[in-house]
Amino acid sequence: MAKKFTASSQELKRDSVYNSKLVTKFINCMMWGGKKSAAQNVFYGAMAIVAEKIKDVPPLEIFETAINNVKPSLEVRSKRVGGASYQVPMQVNPKRQQSLAFRWILLSARGKKGKPMSERLASELMDAYNRTGGAMTTRENVHRMAEANKAFAHFAW
Repeated sequence: MAKKFTASSQELKRDSVYNSKLVTKFINCMMWGGKKSAAQNVFYGAMAIVAEKIKDVPPLEIFETAINNVKPSLEVRSKRVGGASYQVPMQVNPKRQQSLAFRWILLSARGKKGKPMSERLASELMDAYNRTGGAMTTRENVHRMAEANKAFAHFAW
C-alpha cells in the first residue's frame, strides 16, 4: 500500500520567499476552501506592508516575534469532579500554543472590517509584535482566567 502524505511538520515544505516552515503552516491555517494561492497573496502582501512600516527589523523576525508574543503558556480546561465542573488551569503544550496563536491572530484580523485582508493581517501582526491588539487581548483574558482559577489547580490530572 502506498504511503499517504499528511500535513504533518515532517512533510511540510518551506515557503519559497522566507524559507520558513512556520510561514507555510500559517498560510495553510489562513487558507479557506483550498485556495492556497489566495492565502499566499494575502500573507505576502501583509509582510510587504509590515516591511514598509517597520524598516529596521526584517519582516520574518516581526512575524516570528508576533507569534511568540501571542502564544499562551496557561489555559483553563473543564474538569468534572463529583457532579461539579471546575475550570482547572493547565500548561499548554507547544503545538497547541502555536495553533492557538495562529487562530487568535487570524480571528482578530478577520474581525476587523473595511480594509483588504492583507492590511488587516499586517496591522494585527504589528500589534502582536508590539504586544497590543485583539490577539494579545485574547491571550491576556486566557491568562487572567487561569490566574483566577488557581485555587482549582490541585484538580489537574
